[in-house]
Amino acid sequence: MALYNNHLGNRTARYVRNTIIIVLLLLFALATLFPIYFMIISSFGDPVEAGAVSYSIWPGKFTLESYKFFFEYSEYSYRWLWNSLIVATVVMVSNVIFATMAGYAFSKINFRGRNVLFAVLLCAMMIPYQVTQVPLYILIVNIFEIQNTYRALIMPSLVTVYNIFLAKQFMSTIPKEVLESAKVEGCNQLQILFRIIMPLSKTVMAVMAILTFMETWNTFFWPFLVTNTMDMQTIQVGLKNFRFANTTYFAPMMAGATISALPMFILFFSLQRYFLEGVTVGAVKG
Repeated sequence: MALYNNHLGNRTARYVRNTIIIVLLLLFALATLFPIYFMIISSFGDPVEAGAVSYSIWPGKFTLESYKFFFEYSEYSYRWLWNSLIVATVVMVSNVIFATMAGYAFSKINFRGRNVLFAVLLCAMMIPYQVTQVPLYILIVNIFEIQNTYRALIMPSLVTVYNIFLAKQFMSTIPKEVLESAKVEGCNQLQILFRIIMPLSKTVMAVMAILTFMETWNTFFWPFLVTNTMDMQTIQVGLKNFRFANTTYFAPMMAGATISALPMFILFFSLQRYFLEGVTVGAVKG
């Protein structure tokens, strides 16, 4: 590994350097993991108002009352989780399918205006997300009139430019000889896509699935804009109901945040092999 190379001739200096690097990495890891640890530990506290909470890195007692309070506080607690699961799953599946198809078209099919269209998509990717929210809100609410529905939550994210770019860049590395051999055998474009391209692109498809699910599950601003009843809120929007004008139910909010994080952990660890492969794609030739 580069961190442990032997370029330094002095053995003592090498050990000192490596020790410093390890300490810095451990401090960075602790700083990264501490918010997750504090969220989980705080969720086992008593469901009292924030002003009465004793903030500590190790609570005096462990109780599941905050989890019970979270589910009993509102009749829509389970509905919030269900809404998030539906929206995140549909968006994830649609992104994987459409981005894979678009990536295949941009990387392997020669059609007029391909480079210009891809350049336009790249320009669209540079536009900040917040800039598009007002015209998108007008389109969904005033023109389509589908506010407070699953369609309003899902349609704007059916496919993202980033996933198209990711799929296109990965599929560009697939040798053309493989596709030409398939064409000689009589395969059409759809058969090449589903029988050759997709099996070879499992890594990038898994990466797209993980990133898209996590982003959609954690989205707060757009669901907050297009939902106006509690029964259509997602879990991230629902958690704001534990905050009032003068106080906040801190421990139940942390319990809800812990529950909302579980699907992301499950998805990541179930597909982490593909995700780590996707991170290193292109790093080594041959």
